[in-house]
Amino acid sequence: MFIPVILYYIIFKYVPMFGLVIAFKNYNFHDGFWGSTWVGFKHFQTIFHSSQTISVIKNTLVLSVLQVFVSFPFPIVIAILLNEVRKSWFKRSVQTMLYIPHFLSWIIVGGMITTMFSMQTGAINHVITYLFGEPFPFLYRENSWIAVFVGSGIWRDAGYSAIIYIAALTAIDSSLYEAASMDGANKWRQVWHITLPGIRPTIFILLILSMGRILEVGFDHVYIMQNSTVSAVSEVISTYIYKVGLQSGQFSLTAALGLFESVVGLILVLSANSVAKRFKQNLW
Repeated sequence: MFIPVILYYIIFKYVPMFGLVIAFKNYNFHDGFWGSTWVGFKHFQTIFHSSQTISVIKNTLVLSVLQVFVSFPFPIVIAILLNEVRKSWFKRSVQTMLYIPHFLSWIIVGGMITTMFSMQTGAINHVITYLFGEPFPFLYRENSWIAVFVGSGIWRDAGYSAIIYIAALTAIDSSLYEAASMDGANKWRQVWHITLPGIRPTIFILLILSMGRILEVGFDHVYIMQNSTVSAVSEVISTYIYKVGLQSGQFSLTAALGLFESVVGLILVLSANSVAKRFKQNLW
């Protein structure tokens, strides 16, 4: 039963790694992977000496860090709140409403965001215009665009991400809560001293895994929301690879950038695991 999973990773994850050789060559279709001219670290030097690619890496890092550390607590909070709900019908209803956004494509979510925050037709700007006299360009100012970007990611994925924490909460012995209640501990004390320590291993594991994606900002999310006005903060590695690599044909340069992204992710995972080892919560 495990063979299909092994084959999937071999075919779609490990075999394509051989294509990384083009990061060290001047790749062209005629000469192919092995026949193209070897240039060594030329493309990596270009990356680190180009103000454009440095800006792209910086934007990716900023948006990724915000996504990881701003959105990371929300699934935990949602799971804890749902765990305290005693009415099963209400709990199921709330869970369903929180899970549904995750199954919407970013095309749909992007359209909803545009509809809500548009200057001319946006519902939110209608209210702002009524109250203050003029609309606010949420999607055309850098700081507000970043806030909308991060907030839309939280709205779409926080509920679904809470599933793992909800599963971890079911493993906590209920007698611990009963004993704490008899000792006079209120709900906050029970959460702080029982719930959070009970799911701490899960928190550390997901945090370590998320560190590996610190330079991976989803292409769909950014591409749907970005516009030329905020390109200074919205151009990230994934969109840069699409525009420069696929549309402009600079495959070797963008392959080098993608390899750099992967190496940084590996270093961050190893570093996060080393920190977690001090708390005896490491993965290996």
